[in-house]
Amino acid sequence: MNRSIWQQWRRWFANLYRYPAPIRILVFVLMLLLLWLPFALPIYRLLTDQNLAGILALLLLYSEFLWLVGVWGRRVYRQPQLLWQYGLEFSQRSGLELLSGLGIGLLSILLLFGIEGSLGWLVWKAPAMPLVRVVLEGLLVAIGVGFAEELFFRGWLLDELQRDYVPSVALWGNASVFAAIHLRLITLPALVLLGATLVWAKRACSELRIGRRRERLGLPIGLHAGLVWGYYIINVGQLVTYTNRVPAWVTGLENNPLAGLLGLILLSGLAIGMWQFTCRQRATVRW
Repeated sequence: MNRSIWQQWRRWFANLYRYPAPIRILVFVLMLLLLWLPFALPIYRLLTDQNLAGILALLLLYSEFLWLVGVWGRRVYRQPQLLWQYGLEFSQRSGLELLSGLGIGLLSILLLFGIEGSLGWLVWKAPAMPLVRVVLEGLLVAIGVGFAEELFFRGWLLDELQRDYVPSVALWGNASVFAAIHLRLITLPALVLLGATLVWAKRACSELRIGRRRERLGLPIGLHAGLVWGYYIINVGQLVTYTNRVPAWVTGLENNPLAGLLGLILLSGLAIGMWQFTCRQRATVRW
C-alpha cells in the first residue's frame, strides 16, 4: 500500500510541469516549508540567542532551497542544470556584470543622500563606529542578500512565470510578488519598481543557447547588493541626521528612503535606465 502511494506521488510529481504556474509555485513553496519547519522550530526553541537562531534558520532554509531546486530540475523538468538555466554562473563575464551592478547600486544610494544633503534635508555626521568595519560588514551582508533574493525571485520564480506567461506578465507578476512578500505597505510601490528594474537588469544580460534565450543573474545580484550596501553603510554607520525641513513622505517615511518621493524618483530613473539598456542589448542580439 505504502509503495503504491509512493509510486503515485512520484508519477504526479514527474507530471507537475503540466500544471499552471501558480500551482507549481505553491507546491514548491509548500515542499520547502515542510522540509524546513521540522528543523527550524527546534533551532528557535533551543537557542537563547534569537539573532543566531534566525541566521542559522535562514542558512538552513536556503540550503534546502538549493537542494530542492536540483530535485525540481531533475524530476519535474528533466533539466539537471536548472541553476545554470536560471542564470547563475561563476565566470569572468558574470563577475564583471556583478561589479557593474554593485557600483550602480552604491552610487545611486550615495547620490540620493547627497542630493538630500545639498538641499539641507539632512546633515552628515561622523560614523558611530569604525567606517571600514561598517563598509566591509555591509558588503558581506549585501552580497548575501543580493545573491539569495535574486536567485529566488529573478531565478526560480521568474523562470516558473516565464514558462507560462508572456514576458510583460511574467515581469510584473514577479515584481508584485517580490514587493508583497516583504510585507511593508509603505514601500510597496518602490519595491514593485525595484522588482521590475531587477528583471530588466537580468534580461539585459542574455544570450542565445541551443535555440532558447538564457539570461544571467550577475547584474541584478550586483545592483540589488549595491543598493543594500549603500543603505547599510549610511544607516548602520549612523552617518546622517534628518533636519525635518520637508515632510517625511519626501525623504522617506520611518527614515526609509524607499518610502519617500525622492526614493521613488531614484528608482524610476533606475527602472527607465535598465529598460532602455535592455532594449539596446536585445537589439544587438540576433534571435
